[in-house]
Amino acid sequence: MKKYLAEAIGTCTLVVLGCGTAMLVGCDAVSGGGYILTALAFGLSIVAMAYCVGNISGCHINPAVSLGVLLSGRMEKKDFWGYVAAQCVGALVGAGLLALIFSLGGVKDMTGGFGSNGLGGVNGSAVAGLLVEIVLTFIFVLCILGVTSSKAGHGSFGGLVIGLTLTGVHILGIGLTGTSVNPARSFGPAVVAAIAGNTDPIACLWVFIVGPLVGAALAAYCYKFLEKK
Repeated sequence: MKKYLAEAIGTCTLVVLGCGTAMLVGCDAVSGGGYILTALAFGLSIVAMAYCVGNISGCHINPAVSLGVLLSGRMEKKDFWGYVAAQCVGALVGAGLLALIFSLGGVKDMTGGFGSNGLGGVNGSAVAGLLVEIVLTFIFVLCILGVTSSKAGHGSFGGLVIGLTLTGVHILGIGLTGTSVNPARSFGPAVVAAIAGNTDPIACLWVFIVGPLVGAALAAYCYKFLEKK
């Protein structure tokens, strides 16, 4: 149970810091400052949690990552479902905390949806959104599988590499879909936004569940092929 708790705490932290930063600074396409700050918030969250709970659960804090690890043969099915459940609960708690903080403090949510994902950057195209999420998740999960491979030998630098990669995919993806690459990160804010009366994120939530999972599966099979002698 401790590893499930670690996953919940890690995902909660990711949502609070990443989505919270997006809510606070917005994503200004003109100056790009909001892009960079939000991308760094997500990336640094991963770095922090990698060195905090990585030795307990592996610090997946993302159902897509857990799927990639499962398909790579590095995880058991029972643990996979436990991880996904813990990650979704952590994301809900994180989004709930943001709702409480912003409402009590009277702070304006610059995203309008608790940092949830959307298709505005791709003109509402679900196909384009799916493609963006598949490609970005493929890159992210492929990096994770490579860095954490027993043959890699990256040691204590693994968490930093993974965090920087997440920052990189966010820099591109924020302007397109808000960057999910993580179904739990999308699920929590979308549900809380719906409870608050904004159902737009829920309507396209399937894109940010299907896309990352497909991208993760492709990354797992690709890495297995590349690694095989």
